[in-house]
Amino acid sequence: MDELIKKRIKQIKKGDQDAFGEIVEIFKDKIFQLVYRMTGNAHEAEDVAQEAFIRAYININSYDTNRKFSTWLYRIATNLTIDRIRKKKPDYYLDAEVAGTDGLTMYSQVAADIALPEEEVESMELQGEIQKQILKLPDKYRSVIVLKYIDELSLIEISEILEIPVGTVKTRIHRGREALRQQLRHV
Repeated sequence: MDELIKKRIKQIKKGDQDAFGEIVEIFKDKIFQLVYRMTGNAHEAEDVAQEAFIRAYININSYDTNRKFSTWLYRIATNLTIDRIRKKKPDYYLDAEVAGTDGLTMYSQVAADIALPEEEVESMELQGEIQKQILKLPDKYRSVIVLKYIDELSLIEISEILEIPVGTVKTRIHRGREALRQQLRHV
């Protein structure tokens, strides 16, 4: 796979746009999932993922072919996501009470597709709660938690993506897990 990517990078540097289309096809789902896990918003994840690919294409000549392309692309996507999170604070939350009502939340406005078995519902609620708590983590902890446990990257890859020492990655993972544990102790 790495050889195919290196070959496509060489073609892109020579001006072959179709080769970049192949790169996008290979990585689009992984980049979308990374951004979605960090933002919690599918539309925003699509926008940031698309912007990450555009930035990668524009800056392809600065890519060091001695390093993994995926690490470089993840770094671009992670940095763009963190920038987006810092710039945009949410306008509303689904669990916020609707003004002028007695305890009615936005969740009541979301249509349910089908009824699910009880275990599946509980699992989904737990996953949703974990995702909600991950979104509450500070950026520096959220990014390492997502990269380590959602995208299952190694400590070295996370270190390269975030451009921080491996020891710092370990510390942030530990502190992020502790913060999550504290936030989830009521669950």
